[in-house]
Amino acid sequence: MIHVLSASADGEVRIGDVVERLAGQIGLTSDERAELLPSGKQTVFANRVHWAKTYLGKAGLIESTRRGYFRITSRGQQVLRSPPPRIDNGFLNQFAEFREFKQKSAEGSDDEQGQMQMALEKSHETPDEVMRAAHRQIEAALAQDLLDRIHAAPPAFFERLIVSLLLRMGYGGSATDAGRALGRSGDDGVDGVIDQDALGLDRVYIQAKRYAEGNNIGSAAIRDFFGSLDRHKATKGLFVTTSAFSPSARETAEFLSKRIVLIDGQQLARLMIRYDVACRVEEVLHIKKIDEDFFE
Repeated sequence: MIHVLSASADGEVRIGDVVERLAGQIGLTSDERAELLPSGKQTVFANRVHWAKTYLGKAGLIESTRRGYFRITSRGQQVLRSPPPRIDNGFLNQFAEFREFKQKSAEGSDDEQGQMQMALEKSHETPDEVMRAAHRQIEAALAQDLLDRIHAAPPAFFERLIVSLLLRMGYGGSATDAGRALGRSGDDGVDGVIDQDALGLDRVYIQAKRYAEGNNIGSAAIRDFFGSLDRHKATKGLFVTTSAFSPSARETAEFLSKRIVLIDGQQLARLMIRYDVACRVEEVLHIKKIDEDFFE
């Protein structure tokens, strides 16, 4: 925050210019400058600069002048005359406007929202980052719940699950035409096949292993699957497990002449969440911002 305030010490500045200038002053690498929020719409650093601007404005240290521009106020100039080592929420709390802003944000909040407000005050992350971290925590718990339910379900459920997931991802077209039955005996090491396109011009052969956590897939299983693909004159294979693959198994799949994609339990759960397989949207939170065009 003190960097953003200092950037406006000489008068009106554009927020986009401040982002670029501060990135250079702080010495961010090109990768750090390019790191995006999960939404992909803004960089992490730009998001932090914008939130710093918001908090400084709520405390009356800067003020917006026109779209995308701001300038320092007399109060902000006074702060810079004897600059503190850092400006954070604790420092801004001395200003009545900032305390009022926080109070309004917490009004009518329940215990959970109050805990979030306390987390924001203690954290060095922006509200966006705190919110997305909480979202990742929720999805991690959901992923584990999905794997636990898959382990508890009958084997046929796991087989249908894989076909449903691949269909939801756009393989094959319809469930009737695309997915073949999984788990047949005497299938030469192939648990199933699904059309890669609606016409069936290309096919993906599937190996599915519902193993408990810790019972990892080794390189021998990958080589056996490779031999099965060769017998079927197939060029592409998908090996899915609820456990994990050993480093040697991944190395084996990487150097074989046929394309074999490995999906472990964690990736399987993430794909299920992404494509709404065996889970559903419980609530949608809309994040909104000022429509600058309206005010112009």
